[in-house]
Amino acid sequence: MQIAVFLLASVLFQFAGSSEYTQEPVAVHAADKPNDHALFDRVVENQKKNDAAMDVYERLERVEIHKVNGADQSTEVKVSRVVPAGTGAAHLPMGTDGKVSDQNAYRAELERLEKALVWAAETGRTQRDAYEKIAKKRKERDELIGAARAAFLFTLISSEQRDGRVLLKYSMNPNPAFKPTSRATSIYPRVRGTVWIDEASGELSRIEGEVTEDVSLGLFLARVYKGSRFMQERYEMVPGMWLPSFSQYDFDGRKFLSSFSLHERTFYSHYRRVGTPKEALELVRAELKDMKPGGVASR
Repeated sequence: MQIAVFLLASVLFQFAGSSEYTQEPVAVHAADKPNDHALFDRVVENQKKNDAAMDVYERLERVEIHKVNGADQSTEVKVSRVVPAGTGAAHLPMGTDGKVSDQNAYRAELERLEKALVWAAETGRTQRDAYEKIAKKRKERDELIGAARAAFLFTLISSEQRDGRVLLKYSMNPNPAFKPTSRATSIYPRVRGTVWIDEASGELSRIEGEVTEDVSLGLFLARVYKGSRFMQERYEMVPGMWLPSFSQYDFDGRKFLSSFSLHERTFYSHYRRVGTPKEALELVRAELKDMKPGGVASR
């Protein structure tokens, strides 16, 4: 999973419902071609804004994972209510139907979340250090998003309709003039794909990518093979915010001397703004107060 997340975050945007596109290609004439430079500047800024929103919105995540490590295979489904907690996120256990199945386990995690939010809402030196680390990671991520503008050449292919909106479809190929400046950006030349941009809002709506050369990770102790793929879809899940609705990773590779295969699908839904740790703490305490002994309050 760490390999998959590292690769995906380094490839473009850490991308996610799942309704299908109505494929209605429309011929694109040169005179009708939008200002690509300005459009992708908007996409980059919108992506930074949407990424930041994930720190203040809770959501329901259903993760379906199939892993093969050598001769061992495993399949599992995890459903959780993911709640931002300042310097991380809590994963409250839910049943496969999206409802609480183990009330005691759910309450225990909710109480742990309360303690984490109390800590995150304080202003001590430890908290400042933790938030500085988060800010540094955010800055690095924003730089990766910005670098993608120069790392790829985007060529308009056509336009399509989805739910009554016009999406501009672009091919995404490595820019031969791009010079990587870090181990993360060195992955860019080994990826190609397709992106769909919502024309009216300048929001990333969908991305599909493929690894075109083997990628070494973790001081060359792991390798992701050519042909590995990823994709993500985004919708306007809340007004003004285009957030993941579905993502899928299909990676094959090697870690140390063992081969692995990772196939993961994630469905995102039920977004709700919980705000800062102080705001989220009030919501969690209200939920705990409404819960009956051994029971769970309705959300």
